Amino acid sequence: MSKSLAHKSQVLEAVRPKPSKGKVAVIGAGIGGLTAAALLARRGYQVLVFDQAIVPGGCASTFVRRGFTFDVGATQVAGFEPGGIHHRIFAELGIELPAASPCDPACAVYLPGETEPICVWRDPQRWQAERERQFPGSETFWQLLANLFRYSWAFQSRDPVLPPRSAWDLWQLAQALRPDTLLTLPYTFATVGQILRLTGLGGDRRLKTFLDLQLKLYSQVDANETALLYAATALGVSQAPQGLSHLQGSMQALSDRLVASLERDGGKLLMRHTVTKIHTQNGQATAIEVRNLKTGEAWTESADQVVANVTAQNLMQLLGEAAPSGYRHRVENLPPASGAFVVYLGVKQAAIPPDCPPHLQFLYDYDRPIAENNSLFVSVSRPGDGRAPEGYATLIASSFTDTALWWRDRAGETLDETADKAAYEKLKQHYTETAIDRLSQFFSLTPETLVHIEAATPRTFAHFTDRDRGAVGGIGQRISTFGPFGFANRTPITSLWLVGDSTHPGEGTAGVSYSALTVVRQIEAQRVVF
Repeated sequence: MSKSLAHKSQVLEAVRPKPSKGKVAVIGAGIGGLTAAALLARRGYQVLVFDQAIVPGGCASTFVRRGFTFDVGATQVAGFEPGGIHHRIFAELGIELPAASPCDPACAVYLPGETEPICVWRDPQRWQAERERQFPGSETFWQLLANLFRYSWAFQSRDPVLPPRSAWDLWQLAQALRPDTLLTLPYTFATVGQILRLTGLGGDRRLKTFLDLQLKLYSQVDANETALLYAATALGVSQAPQGLSHLQGSMQALSDRLVASLERDGGKLLMRHTVTKIHTQNGQATAIEVRNLKTGEAWTESADQVVANVTAQNLMQLLGEAAPSGYRHRVENLPPASGAFVVYLGVKQAAIPPDCPPHLQFLYDYDRPIAENNSLFVSVSRPGDGRAPEGYATLIASSFTDTALWWRDRAGETLDETADKAAYEKLKQHYTETAIDRLSQFFSLTPETLVHIEAATPRTFAHFTDRDRGAVGGIGQRISTFGPFGFANRTPITSLWLVGDSTHPGEGTAGVSYSALTVVRQIEAQRVVF
């Protein structure tokens, strides 16, 4: 028996402690992949998870430097409240949610030239008073969003499958509908920008800028492009009884508990293993090609189901010529996804202003785009939250950026390897210095308080997460790509499923966990049907 076949046999034996409903291969150990894997293992499937990184969690993982624990990408979570998606999934898995504290305010937003922030308070009444003070005359707009959020949230809580791609999907969608759901239909093709203009607020620069900043975080596009129904949920989820949470220790606590559940129920996680191809036969996924990045050995792993926790672009690469032409055409015609430049700072606690909110957002110039270092989303650790030694803190600041910028010079030319590396390092240094200079306007960042400086670019994210071009945050939630018009979990290839931020309901740990739950339900239903 060859070495690779022997290894494959050992792996299969390790995950055969009991009879299973079928074998599932999961590509990617981000939160979406781990959630699907843990749920499937809990429900009796034989599950193998492969990820090329060193630690699980994807964009919600962490790394440690000089005693500081940094969240790689995601820094806050939704869905911890009773009935919330994480609460529901962890209850099914029989494990406790990680310790967390509420984010209040969810974010403090500083507009150019202003020293007083717009605080997005957790308490609904306090938030209403804040926005009435900050944006006089806008309450009609906010009340419309609140109503749409209430209807949409109730609809989402009944587990519709969006977009539907089978009779079973349609039945789940139909069961979730209620009379109040129909009240959202007139707004299905509306954007936030259109409603601002219809309510006479199109000329309110402060309000429009605030919405642009907040929506860019959640929908990847500004108010003019964001689908209104998506925006209603993204902007409403910060208030009680929902709300955002800050995890004790780090974001890694979420993936660690999912891994523990997976392995308890007989599943297997193989890190430093990359999947290079998905095999299909007669329009059905049948196997994947796997390579061990530590040893170089490779093998083909058969599977009854393949769950891909990857971007839509990465899925096309894994399918190669097997990708249906219409599906490939749609992926290729998507607008470019956003990238992120992130600076990770380990600082003395003295650098942090008293009573500093855990999340802040800054815009520095009204006349420049939100991206390319003109805005920063900042996450600050709390004393005793496990991210920094006593007397110290972590400070993580990110800016949206064009992914293509990091693979070419400013003239748009592709460079040879030597020139490319020099141009890349120069650009990275410029962004780092600019970000620290910007942050120094609010934080006391000096040679005495700065302990550790590290930066990540789209290239960094591409290297560590294997996401195409290092893009983050999923597909922009425009009318053409949100909810009923987005990418389905059920792909055109039988037994191949897509989870993660390319699918409904979008980015964030709550969004990708919901997509994972949907896939698990679809796999279970398919098994019953067939």
